[in-house]
Amino acid sequence: MRFLYTVLIHLLLPLAPLRLLWRARRQRGYLHHVGERLGIYSGTLDQPVIWLHAVSVGETRAAQPVISLLRERHPDHRILLTHMTPTGRETGHQLFGDKVSRCYLPYDLPWAVARFLEHFRPRAGIIMETEIWPNLIHGCAAREIPCYLVNARLSEKSLRGYERFGSLARQSLEALTAISAQAAGDAQRLAGLGARNVRVTGNVKFDIAPPEAMLALGRKWRGSYSETRPVLLLASTRDGEEALILERLHDVDIPGLLIVIVPRHPQRFEEVAQIVGKHGFRLQRRSENAQVAPETQVLLGDSMGEMFAYYAACDVAFVGGSLLPYGAQNLIEACAAGKPVLIGPSSFNFTEAAEGAIAAGAAIRVADAAALIREAERLLRDRAARERMSSAGLAFCALHRGATARVVDLIELRSS
Repeated sequence: MRFLYTVLIHLLLPLAPLRLLWRARRQRGYLHHVGERLGIYSGTLDQPVIWLHAVSVGETRAAQPVISLLRERHPDHRILLTHMTPTGRETGHQLFGDKVSRCYLPYDLPWAVARFLEHFRPRAGIIMETEIWPNLIHGCAAREIPCYLVNARLSEKSLRGYERFGSLARQSLEALTAISAQAAGDAQRLAGLGARNVRVTGNVKFDIAPPEAMLALGRKWRGSYSETRPVLLLASTRDGEEALILERLHDVDIPGLLIVIVPRHPQRFEEVAQIVGKHGFRLQRRSENAQVAPETQVLLGDSMGEMFAYYAACDVAFVGGSLLPYGAQNLIEACAAGKPVLIGPSSFNFTEAAEGAIAAGAAIRVADAAALIREAERLLRDRAARERMSSAGLAFCALHRGATARVVDLIELRSS
């Protein structure tokens, strides 16, 4: 099966430049460092390398506590952080600066993988969440490089997809040194696919503490909004969600209400600005870096790396990707910031966290945009209810911390 998979990847390779050009229409970063996607790298690292792969923004943020603890435990090693998207790479730069090295992971072609592994010669490979690359994993095994899948999750929907290629998934999972799963259900599904040495370690995203600098920035923003204005944050919204919500906002009767919209993908900033305009709301942009005018109804969060500041500046937060069937974005950050959370019906990417937050009283699930607006109105009028949810969110996060240490305890480095 891996042979057939490799043949297919080679057949698709001529389309790769077209795909990069297509995606570069919205993100010019796809035209940069193209050689790295074929395993061509410049420069070398003068320290032993621990390599960690985080495909995009969410995985990169999740990797933050893991990288911090790895650097603490292995100060003589250099962390190499690989990505597949420009936004992931930019997030890595924002979070770590020059403290770690960064590059793109090559396409999953045996010769490109070989170039990558021979160039950097990592002492261990760590893949965040559930990125299964058969040739990459095989290349690590052939060179006796320990390779780990960490903070792994596998929904029922994803399981059905992998089952269509059961023998290929089994070969790859069996070749991994160990797997740390977020929850027991994830571990069971991974084991059912053929994974060995699977341990439940919890979700490292609970170990991400809101940076004090971001909380201070949020407090500063709140002052620029006017302390008396109620603020509803629509965080990490996905395509189609903004329009559904904005259609309902015309009926809201809360004096001074400010809606802050932070799209999940930066390439959609202009699109969302146009959607806001079409619905007749007065718009201002975070990128203007100006005092929010009293007549502004919607503030567009067109910035990267400031999500905790947006949470700190709001009264109630809706976590996007959940109103439509995208599986939800990370609601743990909102809970960690002590904000009441509203989440839609789709949360398969964060099943355990969503159900736990709801059970703890930190989050409320809504069925649709109309219900979202009703709950938001209720909470914005009820300070005591917001305070109860805030306390519940902080307690919920505190209860689930500690996954990072359990993950890093699994990691063993090759001696040479």
